[in-house]
Amino acid sequence: MTEGLRERKKRQTRQRISDIATGLFLERGFAAVTVAEIAEVAEVSVNTVYNYFPVKEDLFLDRMEGVTHRLARMIRGRDPGESAAGAVLREIRGHVTAVSPAYGLMEGFADFMRVIDDAPTLKARLFYLQQEVRDATVAALREETGAAPDDPMPLLVGGQITWIQHTVITFVTERMVAGGRANEVSREALDLLDDIEELLSDAVLDYAVRAPAGA
Repeated sequence: MTEGLRERKKRQTRQRISDIATGLFLERGFAAVTVAEIAEVAEVSVNTVYNYFPVKEDLFLDRMEGVTHRLARMIRGRDPGESAAGAVLREIRGHVTAVSPAYGLMEGFADFMRVIDDAPTLKARLFYLQQEVRDATVAALREETGAAPDDPMPLLVGGQITWIQHTVITFVTERMVAGGRANEVSREALDLLDDIEELLSDAVLDYAVRAPAGA
């Protein structure tokens, strides 16, 4: 569906507010910048800011919205004959090989993470986001396999799949904050993914295999 003029203006306004807020946070830290100041620089009212971003943390973590269901989308999009974990490993390898900003492989990521590290409310929000990712992953596994509500396997496998992504992101974050270059960290992360796959049991690697076409 084609985006209407009103929707486009709203999207552009939201993005402008977010970009201004992010720049201020990176320059002075999350706690030092007020919503009123962001509104003034963006030339909008404080109420307008809150209409787009209900809490201050959303101004810095707005790009995290798509992360919650990322693993679930990978699982639902797995190829015929491919398991849920296999699809996730393949997709993450693709992102890492491409030196994708989606996994922190970009210039400025270290500065972004330092702002979070200095703000307890941002760290708390990220922790909550991790729980949402796990819940969405488990829900996708239950839906894709038709597992009964009391079947523990979606929870067990979902926890492992969530761990894969969390481990890669943690590794990349540590390397980038330590001054690593994105291309170098990418190669290291690919080796890490090989190690992760070796650690996973067959019960995880063979769970939720999509039936071949025509089967």
